[in-house]
Amino acid sequence: MKNFPFFSHRECEAFPCHNAVAPEDFNCLFCFCPLYLLGKKCGGNFSLLPGGIKDCSNCSFPHERKNYGRILALLTKLTAISAEQSNPSNTQ
Repeated sequence: MKNFPFFSHRECEAFPCHNAVAPEDFNCLFCFCPLYLLGKKCGGNFSLLPGGIKDCSNCSFPHERKNYGRILALLTKLTAISAEQSNPSNTQ
């Protein structure tokens, strides 16, 4: 998808929700991080709260224009993991 790798919603009441990215490069396409479910393998800068909950407030990975391709690659990995886990013939 070469035509849709970037979207910036400057009128959003939370824009920018992370301050580590310059406003002209702030990508809102992945407003909710699709990599959250990858846990520690998401590639972002997160910390763990008590109870093991991820705190992504210091992470700008999905909002950086340059990371679109990396996110798509990681989504492919997430899709493969999901397919593997939902395959009834894959019992351990």
